Amino acid sequence: MPKSTFGAPYKQMLETLIGVRRSAGITQVDLSERLGKPQSFVSNVERGVRRIDVIEFCAIVRALGADPEVVFSNIARKLPRRLTI
Repeated sequence: MPKSTFGAPYKQMLETLIGVRRSAGITQVDLSERLGKPQSFVSNVERGVRRIDVIEFCAIVRALGADPEVVFSNIARKLPRRLTI
């Protein structure tokens, strides 16, 4: 059984975050500066090397100028009914 970090639902969430960042015209460097983190932090998050929790998710989405509730809702709608963790 694959770990959820590398499973399709987690990758789908990362793709959504990357899409939000790109749609906002924000680079990884820009986002890292807004978060007060090194660029490698953003890279590791987007590549799935570093897993994020819900607080980090909200901080990232807000730093991108988006609403975490809206972004999360979009992600949740795409998830399969049954999830394994």
